[in-house]
Amino acid sequence: MNVKQQCMLIFLAFSSLLCSAQQKCGAIIPWITYEAENMNTTGTVMGPKYDPYQVETESSGQKCVRLSSNKQFIEFTSSAIANSMVIRFNLPDSKQGGGLRSTLAIYKNDTLQQQHPISSRNSWMYGKYPFTNDPSAGVPRHFYDEIRIKDLVIKKGDIIRIQRNDQAEDSASYCIIDLVDLENVAPPVIAPLNSLSITDNAFRGSDSSDDYTEAFKKCIAKATETGKIVFIPAGTFKITGDIILPPNITVQGAGMWYTTFVGDEKLYTDASRRVRLKGTGNNIHIADFAIDGKLNYRNDDEDNDGIVGTYGINSTISRIWIEHTKVGMWIENSSKLKIAGCRMRNTMADGINFCNGMAESTIDNCTARGTGDDCFAIWPTVRGKEQFLPGFNLIAHCTAELPYLANGAAIYGANSNAIKNCLFTDISQGAAILISTTFPTDDKNAHIDNNFSGTTIIEDCTIRRSGGFDHDWAWRASFEICLDKRNISGVEIKNINIENSLSNGLSVIAKNEADKIGVLSNVTLQNLNITNSGIGTKDKHSLYISSGAHGSLTIKNSVIADIKNESGNFMIIK
Repeated sequence: MNVKQQCMLIFLAFSSLLCSAQQKCGAIIPWITYEAENMNTTGTVMGPKYDPYQVETESSGQKCVRLSSNKQFIEFTSSAIANSMVIRFNLPDSKQGGGLRSTLAIYKNDTLQQQHPISSRNSWMYGKYPFTNDPSAGVPRHFYDEIRIKDLVIKKGDIIRIQRNDQAEDSASYCIIDLVDLENVAPPVIAPLNSLSITDNAFRGSDSSDDYTEAFKKCIAKATETGKIVFIPAGTFKITGDIILPPNITVQGAGMWYTTFVGDEKLYTDASRRVRLKGTGNNIHIADFAIDGKLNYRNDDEDNDGIVGTYGINSTISRIWIEHTKVGMWIENSSKLKIAGCRMRNTMADGINFCNGMAESTIDNCTARGTGDDCFAIWPTVRGKEQFLPGFNLIAHCTAELPYLANGAAIYGANSNAIKNCLFTDISQGAAILISTTFPTDDKNAHIDNNFSGTTIIEDCTIRRSGGFDHDWAWRASFEICLDKRNISGVEIKNINIENSLSNGLSVIAKNEADKIGVLSNVTLQNLNITNSGIGTKDKHSLYISSGAHGSLTIKNSVIADIKNESGNFMIIK
C-alpha cells in the first residue's frame, strides 16, 4: 500500500467518525424545507454571492428566486403531508423606508387555496450598528421576513405553487423567495384539568376589545391564589403591557401554531407597551404559544421585549415561537432553567441570550433563523447582582441559520460552558461559533471576574457555508477564537466538521493594547475536519492564526487542508 492509499484510508475512517457525530447534530426539525432555487419557476434564480449587503448572501445557500412581475411563480412537489407553511420572502423597501406591499397566492394542483398580503415593514436595516430604517444610510441588511400560513391540506405528491398575485394596492416591483417550509402540525392542545382561561368572563368582564392584557394579568393573579394553571386557548390575543410571571406559575397555550400573542403596531414605539413576559422567580413554566411583536428598529437603550427576566431555579420554557421582537429571550439569574423546542425568527437582536448570573441551564432542541444578533449566546456580564455563580450552561441539539448580524452561537466567558451536537448553516454575517472576550464580564469594584475558567467544550457540531463579513471585524472564520485584550484558557474543541467556509475555516485572532494582551492556553483541537475554505473571499485558510495572537493550541487526529500562522508569538503543537 502506497502513502497516498494510506492517507485515503485514514481520511475515510476519520470521515466515518464525523458522520456518526453529524447524525446527532442540530435540532429535531418537524418541517421540510424546499429551496426556491431548486424549484420549477418562471422567475430568475439569483446567486450565489458572498459579499456583504447582498440579498443573495443573506439567502439560504446564497441563492434565491426573484419574481419580477405579476403571475410569476415558484412550484414544487410536496414530499410529505402537511397542513402549514412558512415562506421566507424579500420585498423592496420604499424610498423613505417603512416598507412596501405585495400579495402571494398559494395554489395546490393548479387550484387557488389562499391569498396573503405581505409587507417589507419588518425588514431592511441600513448604515452602521445599531442601524437605522433610513435607506439613505446605505449598506443594507435584514432583507428577509417570513409569513406563517396554516389550515392547508397538502398530500404527498401535491404540486404547490407560490405565485405573485398583485392587487390594486400593491406597490412592490418584485418579490424574492428564499425558501418554503412545509409542516404537519398536530391538533391544538386542549385545556388541562385545573386550569383557568384568559377568555373566561371572570377575567374579561364587559371588555369587548381585542386587548387581553388585563385579562391575562387577572388570570395569573387568580391562578396564583388558587394554584391553578393559566390556559391560553387557540386564538390571537393582543398584549400591550408587561405580563409579570410570579413564582410557581404555569402558563399553557394551545400550541405555537394556534395561540399567538401579538403587539399593537401603533403602541410599539413605547417600550413599556410591547409584548413582554417577565419572569420573577422559581418554578415558572410556560409552553406552547407564539409571540409576534411589531418591532422594526433597533435601539439598545430600550428594554428588551419577548421573554425576559429571572426564572430562578427549575423553571422551563417549552415550544414557543417568537418573532418581530428585539430579542427572543434574554434571561438572567436563573439556575437549572430548561429551554426546549423553541423557535426564534426575525428578531432585531439575539435569539436567546443567557446573560447575568446564569448557571447550569440548558438551551436544547431550539432553532433560530433571521436573528439580528447572535442566534444563541452565553454572556456572563456583570450588570447587576448575581444570584448564581455563572457557568456550566449548555447549548445542545440546536440549529442556527441566517442571522443578519453576528454569530450562530457565542460564548463570552464564565466557567465550563458548552456547545454540543449543534448545526450551523449560512452564518454569512459572522462566525458560526465564536469564543470571545470582546464583551465585558468583570466588575473590579465588586471583585468579580467572569472571564473564561474551567473547561469550555465545543463538540459534535457541523458548520456549513459560514464565516462571513462582520462590519466591525471584517471576515470572520466559520469557527473563531477572539482574544480581545484578555486571556482565554481551557477549551476543548472536538468532533467538528467545517464545510465550505466563506472565509477561514478556524481562526485565532487578537485585538491587543500595549498593556492588555490576551493569551490562548490549554486549547485542544481534536477530530476536526476542515475542508474547502475561502469560497467567498480570496487568500483564506483552513486554520489561520493572526499576527497579533499570543499563546498556543494542540491539534490531534484532524484533517486540516492548510495552516497559516502569521504570529511569532503563537505555537501550534501537533
